Amino acid sequence: MAAPRREPSEAMSCRLTFLFAVAAGAAIGNLYWAQPLLGFIAGDLRAATATAGWLVTATQVGYAVGVLLLVPLGDVLDRRRFVPVMLLTSAAALLLCALAPSIGVLLLALGVLGVTTISGQLLTPLAGDLAGDAHRGRIVGAVGSGTLTGILASRTISGFVAGAAGWRTVFALAAVVAVLLAVLLYREIPPLAPRTRMPYPQLIASVGEVVMRERAARWTLALAATGFAVFSLFWTALTFLLSGPPFRYPVAVIGMFGLAGLAGVLSGLHGGRLHDRGWSLPATGAAWVVALGAFVVAAFAGRSVVLIIIAIVMIDVALQTQALLNRARLFALSHEARSRLNTALATGNFIGAAIGSAAATTLWSAGGWTAVTITGTALCCLGLTVWALGRRGPLVIRLAVTDGVVADPGISAGPLTAGQGRVEAVLDQPAGRHQAPPRSPRADHVEVDVGAVDVGAADYQ
Repeated sequence: MAAPRREPSEAMSCRLTFLFAVAAGAAIGNLYWAQPLLGFIAGDLRAATATAGWLVTATQVGYAVGVLLLVPLGDVLDRRRFVPVMLLTSAAALLLCALAPSIGVLLLALGVLGVTTISGQLLTPLAGDLAGDAHRGRIVGAVGSGTLTGILASRTISGFVAGAAGWRTVFALAAVVAVLLAVLLYREIPPLAPRTRMPYPQLIASVGEVVMRERAARWTLALAATGFAVFSLFWTALTFLLSGPPFRYPVAVIGMFGLAGLAGVLSGLHGGRLHDRGWSLPATGAAWVVALGAFVVAAFAGRSVVLIIIAIVMIDVALQTQALLNRARLFALSHEARSRLNTALATGNFIGAAIGSAAATTLWSAGGWTAVTITGTALCCLGLTVWALGRRGPLVIRLAVTDGVVADPGISAGPLTAGQGRVEAVLDQPAGRHQAPPRSPRADHVEVDVGAVDVGAADYQ
């Protein structure tokens, strides 16, 4: 017998939210297991260190392909089956990594792993679908915090496990974890019908169509890509700073600095609540101000470990908060296209991160830490400028609400019959700031700015 269909508010329990966060963190962690182990792997497989450096590139390129070609399927497939299938496929790729007899096989296996380890990008929009409107920001924030934890903790875990039992054990254990998570998620994800149906070529093409249709999406994606460029610029250059004079820290010690960034996990949880209360845009601006302050602190941190740690905490809190708010705002644009919007977001973030990483390498050669902090400050000012220009126009998300039901922007809600009411809800205003609208001679159409999405028609009768 099929499991009974539950309402969103009931479906996304605390236990399921935690499971989603763990699974998303494990999936994204697969991208980083090899990063601190390149020297060990090169020695074991008798490969040049430069060749081993391509292992990380193969994983990242594979991930970009998976995000672009597979994540949109989350809008048209049964995700209760699709997510476990992708986890099991990634487990097979991890096992191949653990057994790889040569650097060539390992390169191929890591490329396949990158394509298949996209479960986190499927679980985040699924969490948004299962969450009720009043709690969506908090729940998406919790799952996003799991992703950040996976990114920050995977390098440290990989180093410890490889040091104790060898690099192959890292991939073998990750494969076991992926299988266990696949079983748990299949048991726990409630039945949820696909949001839409369309042929695969049309589905992929519609990613761009959704973005082009929504001006708020384009502005939000630009803001998000800038944030990831800043994040990648900072962390890439920080490795150069800590490995050179005056610090000269070994790789193991440099990896421990990433743990300071776990403060961003807590900020993600609180950022979700800010979104739920209608403070998405003001909180985004505040996050950019904190990021700007982080680079000011970093400019004086060239010889101070304490200032470096302060800058790390500030940059991670700021950028994790704005990343969560950007994702939550995009998910509010369309309930039918959340996986495709997430594809656009992840692709833009990947491009931004690649630009930031490349810029860090060039800037370090040209002007060292000073050049990096000046550029980071300039990028934060750019982000603040985009936010300031868009906070009262292009970044404002407007949703059509008909008798308490939120309609997708750009999709006609159909004609209204006598007695029905339609409200235009402005998502990005603090809850409680409701302005009573004047009644028009016709009682079937009302426009009002509100702070909450879940507006019932009875509130305006």
